[in-house]
Amino acid sequence: MGTGTNVERRTVLKAAGVSAVTLGLAATACGGNGGTSADGTVTIRYSWWGAEERAKKINQSIALFEKKYPKIKVKTDFQTYQSFWEKFQTQAAGGNPPDVFQNAVGFLRKYDRRGILLDLNSQVKAGNLSLDHFRAGVTKVGEVDGKQLGVPVGSNTMALVIDKKVFEKAGVDPATGWTWDDYFKALKTIHDKTKVPGDTGYFAIMYLYDLYLRQNGKAFFTEDGLGFDKSDLTEWWTDGYGRVKAGIVTDPKVVAQDQPKSSLSAGHGASEFTWDNFTVRYSAEGSSTYGLAPIPTMNGKDTGQYLASLMLSASAHTAHPKEAAQFIDFMVHDPAVGQIMGYDRGILASTEQYAAFKPTDTVSKEIAQYEDTTAKSGVLGTITPHPSGADTVEAAFLRIGGDLGQGKTKVTDAVKQFFTESEAAFQA
Repeated sequence: MGTGTNVERRTVLKAAGVSAVTLGLAATACGGNGGTSADGTVTIRYSWWGAEERAKKINQSIALFEKKYPKIKVKTDFQTYQSFWEKFQTQAAGGNPPDVFQNAVGFLRKYDRRGILLDLNSQVKAGNLSLDHFRAGVTKVGEVDGKQLGVPVGSNTMALVIDKKVFEKAGVDPATGWTWDDYFKALKTIHDKTKVPGDTGYFAIMYLYDLYLRQNGKAFFTEDGLGFDKSDLTEWWTDGYGRVKAGIVTDPKVVAQDQPKSSLSAGHGASEFTWDNFTVRYSAEGSSTYGLAPIPTMNGKDTGQYLASLMLSASAHTAHPKEAAQFIDFMVHDPAVGQIMGYDRGILASTEQYAAFKPTDTVSKEIAQYEDTTAKSGVLGTITPHPSGADTVEAAFLRIGGDLGQGKTKVTDAVKQFFTESEAAFQA
């Protein structure tokens, strides 16, 4: 979701971040939501999280927008993931969020409940924004209770990234339809033959656990809380902790020491569950050959997968809803923007941009092929609803799972703590 925040928080987005000054970008002012100059020029504010490369691409895209709309100027601000949401929380509390900002599914209900998000359906009706020409099902990610609170810029789905050389050395060939039993046997085989842990820590990844639950007729979230009970989580975390102790899963202490690099690209694990578009980071960080493998299943078919998305939202407090909508429309539909952004934020969501960008590198081609194959297989479902407080719950799942893996807490205590913190998050 692009939109996936637990993996982003642990890996890519925490690792990066330079100031807007470094890139020559205009810093976002804290006072006032944009303005209108004497000649009728409107200024809107746009904020996002990400790394330097994303910022450069977005800056290039904004230049194209301002050329097409000379009466709209865009002030920009970007941060690392954690810093972005800390700053946004302060801005939202003060009634001064950016006019347009990058968003993810875990934050929609939270900020809609606080009256921060603009229902973009009004701008669709006014002709300032189009929800046509998107890849099937993608726009649903931004819908909450009939309101369009975000428009996707890219889509992704959970995948298993593997170190191909280690898998080949161990004689393991992941195949479509393999089961969890097959996967865990593969992890042991890899460890026994190569002395490399088979996985970097699957049990602390909320979005992976969501897939596992969906395969078993449940889900991580309902619209107002958790969709599983303590016995479910006890089984999941007991299983994961047991594999850490056996050396089959990377010691979380090693994972922490490897940051901001992934333990997969550091050579301390042979596979890692993450969003498919994150695959590019492993080739950049590591010295091996990396690829995508299918999600394990319970029955050989149903993976529980769905399309997630990073998206653009607008502030309900903006003084310039028309201009904000025109900016979003340009950024999600313009083919030239698609060529610039590529798969930085996932597989391009609109058909115009998807058709305009032709990946040339091997990794991007494999990402596109993986998502296309997954879509054609008929396994993709609808994303699980995320209640208000989901972002806090996700952070707790990652943190407590990590503590468990390091032996800082027992399974029973970890489960109790997670449910206590989740309940508080939903009521906040």
